[in-house]
Amino acid sequence: GLRAAGHGYRVHMLQFMKGGASSVDAVRGEYNAIAMLPGLSYENLGHYGWHGMADGSDEADHEAEAQAGLERARELLEAAGETDLGEPIDLDAEPEAGVHMLILDEVLYAADRGLLSETDVHALIDAKPDDLELVLSGSHTEPSYLADRADLITNVRKVKHPIDDGQRARRGTEF
Repeated sequence: GLRAAGHGYRVHMLQFMKGGASSVDAVRGEYNAIAMLPGLSYENLGHYGWHGMADGSDEADHEAEAQAGLERARELLEAAGETDLGEPIDLDAEPEAGVHMLILDEVLYAADRGLLSETDVHALIDAKPDDLELVLSGSHTEPSYLADRADLITNVRKVKHPIDDGQRARRGTEF
């Protein structure tokens, strides 16, 4: 997203799940950075807390919010399809005016947890306009169901993390 925005493209990040714990601020460092950059915007439709983690959050809310994220992603894909993405887009425009890159943050995690189906994820990819860069993130397992549909798959995995030793989330690193 930063690379695309740096080249003058309009980028929007839709977060499906961005939970945390009591040690995580509601406003994260990435939100502050995004606010300072032209052409980059975000919206968070995720739930505070993590699905299946017994953190006190309501599990039914997680599913409802994942479904709301799915509907919002469909709306943004449709808007991009109605926009000439070969032309510049006002960097301050609302994402409904079209974007060059749409990042669906944690959508694969929502699918991993059964909040969305693999079919839902396939449908998002199938609805992607040709000139739109669509980025899906968040799987904790290999999303093998995307192998035939994705142009690029990368693997970022935790090898060691301070949380493993009981440390809480750190400002500027985890949030």
